[in-house]
Amino acid sequence: MTKLAIIGGTGLTELEGLEIIRKQVLYTPYGEVSAPIIHGIYAGKALIFLPRHGSRHTIPPHKINYRANIWALKELGVDTVIAIAAVGSIRREMQNSDLVIPHQLIDYTSAREHTFFADNLTQVTHVDFSQPYCENLRNQLIVASRQLNCQVFTQGVYGVTQGPRLETIAEIDRMEKDGCDIVGMTGMPEAGLARELELCYACCAVVVNPAAGRSEALITMADISANLIKGVQHVKTLLSEIVLHI
Repeated sequence: MTKLAIIGGTGLTELEGLEIIRKQVLYTPYGEVSAPIIHGIYAGKALIFLPRHGSRHTIPPHKINYRANIWALKELGVDTVIAIAAVGSIRREMQNSDLVIPHQLIDYTSAREHTFFADNLTQVTHVDFSQPYCENLRNQLIVASRQLNCQVFTQGVYGVTQGPRLETIAEIDRMEKDGCDIVGMTGMPEAGLARELELCYACCAVVVNPAAGRSEALITMADISANLIKGVQHVKTLLSEIVLHI
């Protein structure tokens, strides 16, 4: 039986309609998990929820203990992970509160603990990361998204930056030339670590702002928050659909 976990980002620390059964503090060989693991019932199905930025949204993206988070989910028997992420849009047709189900990523991060295969190895280990997201889960997200009353892009290249600052216009221009469609700060090493532990992992990204230089206006946290509120409503509907069919 599939055991599903949702890794939430900004605005998803608590899902409306999530009946919390218990919260569990876990200790891992890689340190502290971002927050107590939430065990609950959502849309009639059991799931696990982990707020990657902490219970009070106090952990910046470059300080998240991605290894501890993914290890903890694996230890709990999770085999399927849906990651929710707030992103900026590089492609102008991707508008605020739209959803994107990315199919590829480019990692621009640095100095993050990005692998489980670093120390005390009996042999060097490599994993195939040609397709960074589980295609079966991506397809299920796409099917579930057809029930939504919003724009959903079924492909996209997610450019992952270090943060916590936003990007310069020149950086976004370079990322566009590289083929990126959206930009965010939490997509890696989370996806790579999930692959190393053989978890089926896919991402649903919520567009919360135009990337630098893609709008005449300055990017403000007030605008991001307002757009996130709208986008999260679509995410909740999507989750209720996919939990029923997964």
